[in-house]
Amino acid sequence: MTSKEMLEIVVKAASDKRAEDIVALDMQNVSLLTDYFLITDATSGRQVQAISDSVQDAVEAAGIEVKRIEGRDAARWVMIDLGDVMVHIFQKDERAHYNLEKLWSEAPLVNVDEWVEA
Repeated sequence: MTSKEMLEIVVKAASDKRAEDIVALDMQNVSLLTDYFLITDATSGRQVQAISDSVQDAVEAAGIEVKRIEGRDAARWVMIDLGDVMVHIFQKDERAHYNLEKLWSEAPLVNVDEWVEA
C-alpha cells in the first residue's frame, strides 16, 4: 500500500466523523519524518476521540500498523503515527495555537476534496 493510499483511508475515516477543515501536507521533500501530515480539528474532546477511534479502526482494518498514539486521554491534540502518514486531530483552539500549517508552510497541500464527504 502506498502512503497516498494510506492518506486516503485516513481522510475518509476522519470525514466519516465530521472532522472539520481537513488539510493534508505533502512532506516528502520537506521532512525525513513522514510522507504526509493530515491535520484536522473538531469541536470537542469527545469528537477528537471519535475521529481518533475512526482513524484507528479504518487503518487497522486495512492492515496498517499504528506505531504510536499520543494525547488520546487529554483529547486536545491527538497524534497518530502510521509511519508514512502522521495524523493530527486538534480541538479548534489547540490547532490555532500550534498552527502546524504555518510551521510546515513549505510543504505543498494535497487535494483531498474527492475523499471528503460533503
